[in-house]
Amino acid sequence: MSSNTSFFGDLLGSIAERGRALLERNGRVSGATKAATLVERCEELLSGKGEASGVALATEILHRYGRMKTGERIAFFEALAETFGVDRARLDAAIEAYGRTGSDAATSELHAASEPRRLELFRRFNMAPGATLFLVRMREHLMDALVHRRDLGAVDRDFGYLFSTWFNRGFLVLRRIDWSTPANVLEKIIRYEAVHEIRDWNDLRARVDSPDRHCYAFFHPALVDEPLIFVEVALEKDIPGAIAPILDQKREHLDPAKATTAVFYSISNCQRGLSGVSFGNFLIKQVVEEISRELPNLTTFVTLSPVPAFHRWLEGERTSGSSAVLSATDIQTLKLLDDAEWPQKEEAREALAPVLKAAAAYYFLVARTPKGRPVDPVARFHLGNGARLERINAMGDLSPKGVAQATGLMVNYRYVLTDIEKNHEAFFGKGDVVASSAVKKLLRAEHTARALVPTS
Repeated sequence: MSSNTSFFGDLLGSIAERGRALLERNGRVSGATKAATLVERCEELLSGKGEASGVALATEILHRYGRMKTGERIAFFEALAETFGVDRARLDAAIEAYGRTGSDAATSELHAASEPRRLELFRRFNMAPGATLFLVRMREHLMDALVHRRDLGAVDRDFGYLFSTWFNRGFLVLRRIDWSTPANVLEKIIRYEAVHEIRDWNDLRARVDSPDRHCYAFFHPALVDEPLIFVEVALEKDIPGAIAPILDQKREHLDPAKATTAVFYSISNCQRGLSGVSFGNFLIKQVVEEISRELPNLTTFVTLSPVPAFHRWLEGERTSGSSAVLSATDIQTLKLLDDAEWPQKEEAREALAPVLKAAAAYYFLVARTPKGRPVDPVARFHLGNGARLERINAMGDLSPKGVAQATGLMVNYRYVLTDIEKNHEAFFGKGDVVASSAVKKLLRAEHTARALVPTS
C-alpha cells in the first residue's frame, strides 16, 4: 500500500508542478496575482480549470493558508461561511423548477443547488498532494476558533459531513502495530496515546512486542503513516480490576495460549480534526474478530476503562448541600479525599471503596446530562457500541491522573458478541444502560426505581 500511495503522490506532485508552470506561462503567478486575496484564488479554483492547473492552484491555496496566522485563518473561515455557502439564486430557481415539474432532473438539480459551494471547494482542495491530512489539520484550526466563534459552525458541519464519506469504514485498513512497524509510526503511537502515557521506548516495546500484548490501528490510504485510532490489548486469564499490573514492564508474561480474556485497556483517537467520525465501534469489533481467529481460546472480551468525568461529578455532589445520592455519612467519609496522600493509605482506601462504588453505580445507572444521556463520555461510547457495564473497580487507577479524573475509579465494559446488537438498540432506542447484576446490586434501594436499566 505504501509504495502505491507514494507513486500516486509523486504523480500528483508532478501534475502540480506542470500546472504551476502552465499558470506561470499564462501570467497568473505574477506580482499582481500574488496580491489577490485567497478568496479570489478559491473562486478561480471553483471556476473549473483543467486538471493540471487545478491541482497547481489547489496546492498554492493550501500553501498560502499554511503560512497564515490565527487571525488570518479566522478571516478565511468567515469567507468560507459567508461567501461559499449555498448559491441562493440557483437554489431559488431549482425550487421553482421542482415545484413546477417535479421531474427527476429537477430533483437532481435541487439536491445539487442545496449544497454549500464550500463542499465542492474542499473536494477541489483535495486534488493537491497531501491535501487530505492538510484538510484534517485545517479543521483542527477551525475547531479552535469555534470556542469563541460559534457562527462558524456551518463550516465545521460541512467538514464533518465530508470526512464521514471520505473516511467511510470501507476505506479503512486495520494493521497490527508491533516492533517491526516503521519508527515514524511508532513515534506517533507514543505521541497520540491519550489514556495511559507511554513514558519511553522501553514502555512502548512492553506494550507492542510482548507475547501477551497486542496493538491495532486503523489507517486510511490517503494518510499512509498517520494512524486514525488505535487500541492496546492485554491477554489475561481473568477480568482485571486495576491498570498498574497491566502496565508493569516487569510483570510475568502470560503464554497467549493460556489466556481466556482480551482486555482493551486503551483506545486513542489520533486525529482531532476527524472528531465526529466514528472509528472506535468498527475498531473494537474488527479487533475482536481478528484476535479470535488468531487465538480461539479467548472467550471473554472486556475493557478496562477510565471514568474521566466521575471526580468532577462527585465533587459537585459533595458540595451541593442537597445531594441526591450521598448521605451525611457518605459525605463525612469522602472528607478522606481532602488528604492528598489518601491513595497510599490502606485504611483510607478501604473506607472509601464502598462509598465510591455505590456513588458510581448511581453515576452510571441514574445520573444524566440535561439531554438525558449518561454523564460519562466513555460510557456513552461503549454502551452505544453494544457493550454492557460489567464491573466497577474502586482503586483501579491510583496514578495522579486516575485520581484527578476519577478518584481512582475504573470500570469494565464487556462485549458479548451475541448481545451487541440488542444492547445497542436498548441504549439508543429506550435509553437503557445494560449492566451486570453485580453492578445493579451496588445501587442502593432508594435509588433503584430511578435507574435506567433493563428490568430483565
